[in-house]
Amino acid sequence: MSTIGLIGTGKIGSNLARMAVAAGHHVVLSNSRGPESLADLVAELGERASAAPPVEAALAGDLVVVSLPLYALRDVPAAELVGKVIIDTSNYFAERDGTVPELESGAVTVSELLQKHLEKSKVVKCFNNLYYRHMSLLARPSGAPDRTHLTMAGDDAEAKTAAAEFIGSIGYSVVDAGPLAEGWRFELGRLAYAVYTDDTTERDENGIHGPAIRTADEVREALAKATR
Repeated sequence: MSTIGLIGTGKIGSNLARMAVAAGHHVVLSNSRGPESLADLVAELGERASAAPPVEAALAGDLVVVSLPLYALRDVPAAELVGKVIIDTSNYFAERDGTVPELESGAVTVSELLQKHLEKSKVVKCFNNLYYRHMSLLARPSGAPDRTHLTMAGDDAEAKTAAAEFIGSIGYSVVDAGPLAEGWRFELGRLAYAVYTDDTTERDENGIHGPAIRTADEVREALAKATR
């Protein structure tokens, strides 16, 4: 199994770390507050987990997950990620991140901004539209008939293959939405952004419906219906 570097260990990042360790991967966790702030999570995850500054997590990862607010993406270490596959889970929320005109106009997607910053890395977009509480609930073993298919976008075919292998190892299949420029199809406000929730169920305290398993065809249909 591989070593997964995580830059950002919030709700998505920490759950990905749990799932990665359960699948047999090693993880190197990092955040903006320092390795000592991750002691409890490292203890929970056990011997396959360690914590380090972001630069060291970037260097250690065979594959690196960036799970940060959009406003923090400029702080992702670029030199240490040259040539590496990056899974980007980020979303754009103007009320949190401030207004970004090129995102508002649709000139670029969120992950294209990260790719511009990490120009010598290979960015793949995934997990931005999966609610953190649903991550383990929707995961299934390889070959399970009810395996959920996650949306994925990226410009590099080999990087998407590597990302899909990791995603597969933790319990999901993927639907390739195309290059990063097509990532808008599953960003906030589009049908595919909420495709993994069931609107016939009650909402939780965050206003999110319960989880929904989605086939490849259902995901492709949601992507195709996206409009700007």
